[in-house]
Amino acid sequence: MKKKYKVLMIGGGLLLIVLGGYISKDTITSLTDSGKTMTEKEVSVDIEVVAEKLAIPWEIVFLPDNSILVTERPGNLLHIDTNQTRIPVAGVEHIGEGGLLGMALHPEFQTNHFLYLYLTTQTPQGLENRVERYVFENSELSDKTPIISEIPGAKYHDGGRIAFGPDGYLYIAAGDGGDEDAAQDKNSLNGSILRVSEDGSIPDNNPFGTAVYSYGHRNVQGLAWDDEARLWATEHGRSGIQSGFDELNLIVPGANYGWPVIEGDESKVGMTSPILQSGADDTWAPGGITYFKNSLYFAGLRGAALYRVRLKAGKAEKVEMYLREEYGRLRTVQIGPDGFIYILTSNTDGRGKAQENDDKILRINPAFFSK
Repeated sequence: MKKKYKVLMIGGGLLLIVLGGYISKDTITSLTDSGKTMTEKEVSVDIEVVAEKLAIPWEIVFLPDNSILVTERPGNLLHIDTNQTRIPVAGVEHIGEGGLLGMALHPEFQTNHFLYLYLTTQTPQGLENRVERYVFENSELSDKTPIISEIPGAKYHDGGRIAFGPDGYLYIAAGDGGDEDAAQDKNSLNGSILRVSEDGSIPDNNPFGTAVYSYGHRNVQGLAWDDEARLWATEHGRSGIQSGFDELNLIVPGANYGWPVIEGDESKVGMTSPILQSGADDTWAPGGITYFKNSLYFAGLRGAALYRVRLKAGKAEKVEMYLREEYGRLRTVQIGPDGFIYILTSNTDGRGKAQENDDKILRINPAFFSK
């Protein structure tokens, strides 16, 4: 794959400036155009590293000034501008898959500066997941306000993705917390996608009169809307020796997505099967998902790949795979304000093999996917 670089002739020699990758001698030779004199040659950007040496990054958002915010699971909010500023978030309990996870900007962030964070914390009753709202200004957090709390937490399956939908409501992915039966209980917050107003109140048109929007989920990790305002979610299937059956779901209010009663292509009356699933012999372990130009892109953790699903006539086509084992575990994918695709790696989370200067933010030219 191509990297970004310039080649300049200086006094009969070559000065090679490289951004984002190693350039071999063979590449340098080919760039001299069979010995012809060359003053400057540009090669297109496909993939480059925007930031590195991050500590288990989990979510990325872009501020109106184009600077970047990243949550790091151990409990820091990282602001990347001309400098990098780490802002500790009080009360975060980093244990297993829990910690500082999802993040979302209020739709009117430019005027109110509201930033929403999903985090795991310790209470006298045990681990709990909650969403808190802050004011973010001048690389500082202030005015903490609880939005929703008492989502039972655990070492595993904490969910954590949050996003504002096109309807202006906040959607929250809550894992089953290791309690499979809770996913089939409409009165439990676990194993659900939740939907609340910006202040945490329950919308009048929620299907059960509670925060629960859909249920029967094991561990939803990604939320994204397409051009038709349809909600898509990535979800982890079974784990351990019997891995596989990871899911891409189209979310309908009030629907039961079957965990732990059905998995894969199994069906049962009153339950909704996934639009696509990985099968018993493949594991995506999907992370975040985003929508871009009639395609869904989602990150793969154990799958160590970026997956693409084209949408045609509103229906999902087969899963395409990119970057397989190029950068290790991939946690999150987002579209930046420049129209490029940004990915967070997740190799320092104890489950991956950390590469040099991990973890990283990668920036990918969308043209890469048309080659």
